[in-house]
Amino acid sequence: MRHGSSSAGDHSRRRFLQGSLAAAAVGPWIVRASALGGEKKPAASERITLGVIGIGPRATYDLKAMLKLPDVRCVAIADVQAQRRQAGKQLVDSHYGNRDCQTYRDFRQLLERDDIDAVLIATGDRWHAPASLLAAQAGKDVYCEKPCGITIELCQQLDETFRRTQRIFQAGTQRRSVPNFQAAVHLARSGKLGRIHTLVASVYEPVLKNDWLPAQPTPRPEVVDWNLWLGPAPWRPYNQDYVRGRWRGYWDFDSGARILDWGAHTVDLCQWAIGADDTMPVEYEPQQDKIVCRYANGVKLVLQFLKKPFHDRNPHFIHRLGTCPVRFVGDQGWVETGDNGEIVVEPRSLQKELPRYKRVRGIDVRAHARNFFDCVKSRQQPVTNARIMRHSHIASHAAALSWVLGRKLRFDPIKEQFLGNDEANRLRSRPQRRWS
Repeated sequence: MRHGSSSAGDHSRRRFLQGSLAAAAVGPWIVRASALGGEKKPAASERITLGVIGIGPRATYDLKAMLKLPDVRCVAIADVQAQRRQAGKQLVDSHYGNRDCQTYRDFRQLLERDDIDAVLIATGDRWHAPASLLAAQAGKDVYCEKPCGITIELCQQLDETFRRTQRIFQAGTQRRSVPNFQAAVHLARSGKLGRIHTLVASVYEPVLKNDWLPAQPTPRPEVVDWNLWLGPAPWRPYNQDYVRGRWRGYWDFDSGARILDWGAHTVDLCQWAIGADDTMPVEYEPQQDKIVCRYANGVKLVLQFLKKPFHDRNPHFIHRLGTCPVRFVGDQGWVETGDNGEIVVEPRSLQKELPRYKRVRGIDVRAHARNFFDCVKSRQQPVTNARIMRHSHIASHAAALSWVLGRKLRFDPIKEQFLGNDEANRLRSRPQRRWS
């Protein structure tokens, strides 16, 4: 199936920075049966061919859901690690009962294939945006895991590129497609909570590391292509822990000192709950265990740091609702939900105001993937398109930079610039290494 395209502010953080400076409408509320792969087998002409770029644990989870969709056919896997390439091929070939899935070390070879309609991108953070941009330029539609851009500038480029090329982009912030989160947002937007004055988004406690792990012998490129693994990130010596997924928290590889790992989801949900998909807060202030942000209309957004175990009691999340909890507070009540699928409201009389929903886990990607592939066919915008991603991601990045710099920052959501802070504005982008 092919579509045409148009032509805490501490000294160590400041010292590090001195050395390194050189975003839908609400609903639907019921998951369609088709979202679970229940359609009849489509004609070959209606089938979407899929390639996968990066096949680690998250991509494997996503792909298992996508393989169940009868109108999607995965034909290729690209990864810089031979072991992961072969594991991905085995997963696909076992599902289809053949040996047809092709593998590539360099994902650009996958993008050269004219028979591939769409790609799932689930590399590390450093590659999400560059790979998505190359995919759009190659005429592919993109489902990209989050965080989609490691800097503010890259989030801007993603939105602008996908608008220009008219390709379909879905951010992997799948909680917009999970029923309990949809229902909580619906209640917040219905007016039944009164005027919403506070939003609480859970995020990981921030981490900022700039050291190097001990150097180890670099494998042959056929085993692990270290240069391609690093990609646009600054060079450093090889250590197997990086490629095993222990790169998180390192500034060169991570998005916003880990804040975007959850914040890409939870800030996105908070923006949705107040109809703020086209804007973002204008003020960001780091505090001891949180970052407090304010919108121009006075609504407060609190990025609450959570430590493991994530269900511990704390000032904002008083219930054990799983990972990625959010809370929407109005002057007549509040609603809270998380990844275990439960919704808690206060006063309890508001329970009857919730729309009926099927309880599923918040990490379930099936409905979100279905929405993406439906939009590949219809050319309509998916529920977390590049515009929506742009605003929620930039808000998360701005909050992260306030923590990194250890000071309150003011932000112009129209120009997408910090006001009166050149240091913060320089951090909207990072140098990109020439890797090829």
